[in-house]
Amino acid sequence: MGHRVVVVGAGFAGLQLVQDLRGAPCRITLIDQRNHHLFQPLLYQVATTLLSTSEIAWPIRRVLRDRPEVTTLLARVTGVDRQARAVTLEDGTQVPFDTLVLATGARHAYFGHDDWEVHAPGLKTLEDATTIRRRLLLAFERAELTPDPAERDAHLTFAIIGGGPTGVELAGIVADLAHRVLPREFRRIDTRTSRIMLIEAGPRLLPVFAPALSDYAAAALQRRGVQVLTGRPVTDLSARHVTIGDEDVPCRTVIWAAGVQASSATAWLEAEADRAGRVMVGADLTLPGDPQILVLGDTAHVEVNGNPVPALAPAAKQQGQYAARLIRGRLAGRPAPGPFRYAHQGNQATIGRNAAVIDFGRLRLTGRLAWWIWGIAHIYFLIGVRSRLAVAINWLWSFLSRQNPARLITQKDILRAGGGGTQDTVGGWSAGGPSMTRETPKQPNPATDPPRQNKQGDHEGVPHSPEEFDVMNPAKAEKTPGGPQENQ
Repeated sequence: MGHRVVVVGAGFAGLQLVQDLRGAPCRITLIDQRNHHLFQPLLYQVATTLLSTSEIAWPIRRVLRDRPEVTTLLARVTGVDRQARAVTLEDGTQVPFDTLVLATGARHAYFGHDDWEVHAPGLKTLEDATTIRRRLLLAFERAELTPDPAERDAHLTFAIIGGGPTGVELAGIVADLAHRVLPREFRRIDTRTSRIMLIEAGPRLLPVFAPALSDYAAAALQRRGVQVLTGRPVTDLSARHVTIGDEDVPCRTVIWAAGVQASSATAWLEAEADRAGRVMVGADLTLPGDPQILVLGDTAHVEVNGNPVPALAPAAKQQGQYAARLIRGRLAGRPAPGPFRYAHQGNQATIGRNAAVIDFGRLRLTGRLAWWIWGIAHIYFLIGVRSRLAVAINWLWSFLSRQNPARLITQKDILRAGGGGTQDTVGGWSAGGPSMTRETPKQPNPATDPPRQNKQGDHEGVPHSPEEFDVMNPAKAEKTPGGPQENQ
């Protein structure tokens, strides 16, 4: 029968592990609730119309098509039976294992305000990216449509919460979109009057970077027209406003980039966790007391030289490589490879056209050179020649033409709901429950009808409002099949 390795999660850590186990005497089952591996560092470029989804995501089955010893399951894991040595799927199926690897990643953390998620989507999945993209583009369309100056200003106000690399990168490209790409395409509005706020509760942007690089990033964003607000936490938000401290700002588009928490792996294992919900593991990435269970990537809390390993893609890949060596050694009867050692490869963040920051410790770079190094590094780590060429060509076209190619408004919002599933704005579900169909309510015409307060929906208490529907003709009701829409 052979040694059975079950890997939950096809992110950087899980996929690296599977690739490094090529030729090992084991049978591998890879389980993920999505059918693709996602290059998350460029996800924000899908959200901001620079890249399309197919350029940063690859079908898992295609990546592993030459690996007959690997079985891929599109399924949602709901638990781990440690006594029976099996993983439990949503339909009740159990997948037995001899070695279990959990690399389930992380999700957004709203610091006790989970109700904010429907109004302020984060950026972890392709669904998140396409939802943010359509909200950004529809904001300009609705501003063009409305004759009310106050409502127009609210649509042209964008709030990005969180001053880490994701927030900085989003703010920079949203500013480029409003000030460089769109001005010639609208007649009733001047998109250059957009108010783009980057809100950080801490004292400075990019807190993991050197202070001088944080200052450079803030200054570069301000030159692009971004309002940088540090030391001011968000205290409330809705579909119509965001409250910064005690200042209430009318705003129709809010993006969350402020924090993450680990997946449900801690609950599955009934294991000790850190404050972010990550499983506390030993120096060899195994669960204390159960060495046949390994936890990797954003799901794991492991310390090297007294410092926790950061939740970065290079760290996850290194953990996948280490775990593969550990499993190979066990199968061959060799001694363990020693504790996991993390080799930090530096921090990078792009701010926009010709501006980025790179922190390699003693070597720190800013400006155009850093921007080119950032781009080359990200292209290098993409999977496949086709993706590298596609991304390089799109970036070159955008640089030369000052246009963003992926600006289609194509689908409904995909919103997370309680219980781990996702719901689109007309009641369909993926991975969290059955699909269902209901008629879209008649939509108001923003040019003639007064604003309407949000109403509570009838599916798991997920709020629905006119802001959440794709209505280029707002007065026309339609029927839309339930379930998630195809990613574009």
